[in-house]
Parts: sequence; structure tokens; C-alpha cells
Amino acid sequence: MFEPEVWRAVPFHFWSAVFFVFGSIVGSFLNVCIHRLPRGESVVHPPSHCPHCGYAIPWYLNIPLVTWVWLRGRCAHCSASISIRYWVVELATALLFLAAWLKAGEGSAGLALVYSLFLAGLLAASVIDYEHFIIPDEITLGGMVAGFLLSAMLPGLHQTPSIPEALKQSGLGILAGTGLIYATVRIGKWFLGKKRHDLPPDSKVIFGENGVQLPDETIAYEDIFYRPSDALEFHARSVLLGEQSFENVAVRLTPSVLEVGEQKYNPSEITHMEVVTDSLIIPREAMGLGDVKFMGAIGAFLGWQGVLFSLICSAFLGALGGGLTMLYHRLRHQPASTLIQYGPYIAMAAAIWLFWGPELMDWWFRLMTPRGLAPFR
Repeated sequence: MFEPEVWRAVPFHFWSAVFFVFGSIVGSFLNVCIHRLPRGESVVHPPSHCPHCGYAIPWYLNIPLVTWVWLRGRCAHCSASISIRYWVVELATALLFLAAWLKAGEGSAGLALVYSLFLAGLLAASVIDYEHFIIPDEITLGGMVAGFLLSAMLPGLHQTPSIPEALKQSGLGILAGTGLIYATVRIGKWFLGKKRHDLPPDSKVIFGENGVQLPDETIAYEDIFYRPSDALEFHARSVLLGEQSFENVAVRLTPSVLEVGEQKYNPSEITHMEVVTDSLIIPREAMGLGDVKFMGAIGAFLGWQGVLFSLICSAFLGALGGGLTMLYHRLRHQPASTLIQYGPYIAMAAAIWLFWGPELMDWWFRLMTPRGLAPFR
């Protein structure tokens, strides 16, 4: 069904319009994923509803790109404001699907569909990471599996007609993606060490089963404790631990022991602790483990070359984006957060590779290396 002759029976830009419309529909579903996955909710049930009043949205009020504009960004039932992000995601997904078709549709409709799926995953991961500082396993681990299986179904994804070679390239991409970013995280741990996280005076901080809830964000334990020697330290005005309470004590938490003053506890037996403090000293790293898995998913689709390009390019994009953000806050005399969502930069770099990467690297190698060296393939 994906033979080029079959698709050429219909004008090329008819399919361009189909991909645009189909992309907007997928974008509507991505909005559901973006809202529900970080909250641990099902993306299937219940059906689409207003996040404010719970009104079940009928199909005729759930038309991508049209309904939000028609209702002027408000719920038809309670008139609560609906973020423009929903409309932007639908438009962005539609444009990405169109771009995927224009990139690969003439040669392979199947490849255009796989590119579309891949770009949709990049977009969803970017928005979730930007809003919640996480990339769900459904996208990262699911992306690794999907990329590997699709490589077998469509070897052209790795520029080869051979299924074994495509699977080899996908597997190498997964290993390169997870391995390179894993090494970056380890190196970052050594060089970045710890950072003082200042909080508003007398802030309440809650230590739950899965992470630390600060006044403005939640940090997962896996993003704090990467090595057995990592320790979160602070001085607490008060500590509430079960039926025990402490005043003006030093607290030190590692993966193996919780120290409150002179008392020691097993962290695995502590499910809830509330403290009041002004600052925390938190181990920090260059990236989170979600980025490791995210790069592995990218490698499953793009191979090791795409991983290497994405790692280098995302570093430049991250430095540029971080610099512009700091400049913006400085001009507005506002404090800038030291936390950077790196997932969107990785996604942007992977998309650049998909559309222009090999040509850019070949140009760079021809410009910077002696004659006779092989291109970046």
C-alpha cells in the first residue's frame, strides 16, 4: 500500500493537504497526552473534557484548529479560558506532518508517516518537559521500541534496503544515545557537584515517596540521587517526621540514610516528611535520566549519526537559549531560574538532523577537513 506508484495516482499536494489535516487531528490527541501523561492519567478514558468544569466535549466542538478559534479560546459550557497552547500544538503538529510529507512523500509515503510519528513524539516530549521538567517513559521507552520495530518494517528509515542492517543501525543508535548522554550525566555530576537552592523565607518542603515538593516545583529522587554518595543537605527550622518533631536541626538525606540532627533513619521506611527551611543544597547534574532515555529513542529512529549530531547541536542550542533567557530576565530585572529543560533542545536538534542534518555535516566536513576524508555518514 506504500508503493510510490499507488500514491502518485493522486496529485502530490492532495496528500499534502491530507497530511496537514491528519496532523492537526494527531495534534489534538497530543494535547490530551501532554495534559494527562505527567499526571499519570489514562489518555483514553475519560473522553475529552474541559479541565475546569469537566464538561464532556462533543465531536462538533472538538474540531482541531477550528473550535478554539470559533469559541475564542473558551469552554462552551463554563466559559473558562482554554490555553492557546492547545491551538498552537495542533497547528505545529499539522505543519510538522506537512513538512514530513514534503521531505519524504515523493519517495516513500511510509517513510513520511514514520517521520510524522517521530516528529509528533518530539513535540509532545518538548512541551511536557517545558511544563513539568519530565519526559514520560511512555514517550522515551515507547519510542525506543517503536523506532526499533519500525526500522524492521521500513529499512529505508536508515537509508538501507536490508532489514538486518536497519535493525543494527537502530540498535547502535539506542546504545549510542543512552551511552553518550549517560556519560554526560556522570561527567556533569562530577563537575557540577552541588548547588544551593534558595527558597522564600520559611518555605514548606515536603519529602514524599517519589520526590521533593518545593514551593514552585517537584524534583524526583532519581534526578537528585544519581550516585550512592549524593547527599541533599539543609538546615531546617522545623521537621515533622511521623509523630516526631524537631526544631533548628541539620538534615542530610542520601539514598541509604536520613539524618535529622543526631537521629538516623532508613529512607525506604519514610513515606512523608515536612520541613520548614530557607534553602537546600541539592546535587545537580547536566541532564536528567529522562534525557538519557529520550536520546535513546531518538537513536532508535535516526541511528548513531543522528545521536551524535543531536548531542552536539543541542549543546549549542541550549547555550543560545539559556543565554537569551538570562538576558531577557536581566533586562526585565527578574531572577532567572537555573533549571533548564534540555529536552526541547534535544528535540529541536533531532528535527534539524531529520530535515537537513546529513547535508549540513557533509558541508561542514568538506569545509573543515583535508580532501579525501569520508563524509559524516
